Amino acid sequence: MSLNKHSKQPPFQYWAYAWSWILVWSHVIAGLATLSCQFPFATQETKNSHIQKWSRRLLAIFGIELRLKNPEILPATPYLLASNHISWMDIHAINAFKPIRFVAKSDVEGWPIFGWMAKQLGTVFIKRDNSRHGKQVASEVAKVLQTQSVCIFPEGTSTIGEGVLPFKPNLFESAVIAQAPVYSLAISYRSSLSGERSDAAAFVGDMGLLESMAKILKDRNLIVELTFLPPSGASPDTSSDRKWLALHSQETISAYIKGNPRLM
Repeated sequence: MSLNKHSKQPPFQYWAYAWSWILVWSHVIAGLATLSCQFPFATQETKNSHIQKWSRRLLAIFGIELRLKNPEILPATPYLLASNHISWMDIHAINAFKPIRFVAKSDVEGWPIFGWMAKQLGTVFIKRDNSRHGKQVASEVAKVLQTQSVCIFPEGTSTIGEGVLPFKPNLFESAVIAQAPVYSLAISYRSSLSGERSDAAAFVGDMGLLESMAKILKDRNLIVELTFLPPSGASPDTSSDRKWLALHSQETISAYIKGNPRLM
């Protein structure tokens, strides 16, 4: 990001943008300190409180408003949450509502700073191109589901949010093994000015993390909406089929996104 680009902006906008970056990195450093010094000795309840507060503050720094639909349908007992995937911000939006364990692609583990943070938060990493590893992760996630809820992004990649890619069924096996219910989550990002869908948060293609962060900071007029959708009322035999679970979740989220009215 060259100074020439920002020199064309009014001075106030330039300094506001620069200050936003200072807030971001100060917040990241504070998060690292919490993970290093407090998490090793904290209870899960205390950890969740820290995660939720940190995530809510991150959304505020980036100018993102969180809106929820149907959160009351989620049970108090562990469940598998299957979601469409648009941005690296998805995780923080979900944690700002209610902290949960995540399954992420192995690339995330190698991200500077953020990869280490994800690991400390208990993220389970999966090699997307390795089916054998996927089965191992499904077993690992099933163990987690005995005591904690887990969120997965079964598209295997992120999109701009216009639709939903086919869900990969492997990780749904964890819910079958653990006999945990599968709830679906539709994530959408919209402009708070127009109410229309926005690509500002989309993390797609060859985009780098810093590039995506800069794009969101320049926008600062976003709403992230989390819509929770109920599990199927299918028979026990049908719901024990991971492929059926994946297809049902995908179609449920897709139908909601395509029929989602303007957010005003």
